[in-house]
Amino acid sequence: MNKIVLNGRDLTVDQLVSVTREFTPVEIESGCRANIIKVRQWIEDHWMTPEAPPIYGFTTGLGKLKDTRISPEQNEQFQLNIIKSHSGQVGDPLPEEVVRAAMLVRVNLFCRGVCGLRMETVDRLLEMINRRVHPVVPTLGTVGCSGDLGPLAHIVGAMIGLEKAEAIFEGQRLPARQALEKAGMSPTFELKAKDALSLVNGTTVFAAYAALNIHDAYAVARMADITGALSLEAMRGEWGAFDDRYQEVGNHPGQATVAANVLKLVRNSTRTSEEARRVHLKNDITHPTYNPRVQDLLSLRCIPQVHGAVRDNLDYAASIIEKELNAVTDNPLVFWNEKGGLDFVSGGNSHGEPIGFAMDILAMSLTELGNIAERRLFAICDPCLSYGIPPMLAGEPAGLNCGYAVISCSAAAITSENKTMCFPSTADSLTTKSSQEDHVSMAPWATRKARHILKNLEKILGIETLIATQAISLTEKELPGFKLGDGTGAVYSRVKQDFPGTEKDEYMPDQSGACIRLVEKRQILKAAESAVGSLS
Repeated sequence: MNKIVLNGRDLTVDQLVSVTREFTPVEIESGCRANIIKVRQWIEDHWMTPEAPPIYGFTTGLGKLKDTRISPEQNEQFQLNIIKSHSGQVGDPLPEEVVRAAMLVRVNLFCRGVCGLRMETVDRLLEMINRRVHPVVPTLGTVGCSGDLGPLAHIVGAMIGLEKAEAIFEGQRLPARQALEKAGMSPTFELKAKDALSLVNGTTVFAAYAALNIHDAYAVARMADITGALSLEAMRGEWGAFDDRYQEVGNHPGQATVAANVLKLVRNSTRTSEEARRVHLKNDITHPTYNPRVQDLLSLRCIPQVHGAVRDNLDYAASIIEKELNAVTDNPLVFWNEKGGLDFVSGGNSHGEPIGFAMDILAMSLTELGNIAERRLFAICDPCLSYGIPPMLAGEPAGLNCGYAVISCSAAAITSENKTMCFPSTADSLTTKSSQEDHVSMAPWATRKARHILKNLEKILGIETLIATQAISLTEKELPGFKLGDGTGAVYSRVKQDFPGTEKDEYMPDQSGACIRLVEKRQILKAAESAVGSLS
């Protein structure tokens, strides 16, 4: 199996996902390892002495206690006290994959050699990654600055084998010591001066969470193009709005990308032809005679503009998160000076504001994908807008059969829920720790909120898949000989494997659940790309 070699400078979101979800092994570049050792040796020789000046986190307390002297003989107890006191998270555990990703980001951070901790400590964390020991970390309690003190302390508690700490190994939630022993590791580990502070200070957990969000958001954005194309087929929509000449003068790269995706998906479709639109469906009460449509609803013809703006936002957010994956967010840091010694520098890289902004933008963007998808599925169910699709997709006899009114309401409810979560987390701040941290980013909440919206969006797209597929199915008999596009046809066939369709009311969870799972498991994306190649 290939390894990911960390150097603190070029870890990508894709590599993080590979380590997190595929368990790709990790190692540290030899040059980085040598520099970590060199820096630590200088610290041992010059700062770990009774005569050393006050140095935050090395020879002093933390926060408001920064003026309190810590003697060398107290330092090991001090390290343990930091971990115990900072393990202040509450609530349900973070997803296991987020914790694993956070451990990776933390090791990558140490590779820059400016944190001052021991190589043995870095190797302990690296070994936990490669042996798949994942600490149990409660979700709630971090405000973004100084980084993820609480969740990282819980990770370190498991790493050093605190008696009450827990970890997951091979699917089992165990006391950390037991999990470490089962993995072939020592059940306990002793921290030395500066180890604890280097391990707990920084944006590591929410940066890792944000990276997973970004990766998954790209996949969901491509699936929104797919469900939009299915709705275009269901409504026998026009292609003009996707013309590449139109996108070129629109002047936004995401717009052109999305339009190209939709055209690829509906390639060779005859259901979206002028000939198909000339066929009068018996339920079309709004258009008794044929007239050219001129242009479709905004929710159809503005797919490139709305989905495309989301893509542009995603690209921006991804660039921020990849920078943060390779940022050193510990504090304080040490740097070599021209005299061959180390300078001690304290600052605020652990604040988290860049991640907070990126995740707030992601939250709004994903919400908009849900907003426009809900409008499309609403139109399919509305006989005044759908050009002859049976009202509410009710089978015969209508009235006796109720159709899809309530599942479309579910999409509306989920869409509304997402909207209420769009208030930017970064607009909020609470002073903490006796005003030592008087402005915080709230980026961890921005990150978790974006994940919640993403999971809701998967459900909305699953419902759109159900509605569009059922609309196509119910009108097939009136549109004989008109076929779906290469990509949309492949998706339609895949949906039919799990939901064959029905012309009468059936238990709705069996239908909606099947289609939502196809989105959650990326099956509609796989089906589309197997037919037309990779979507951008």
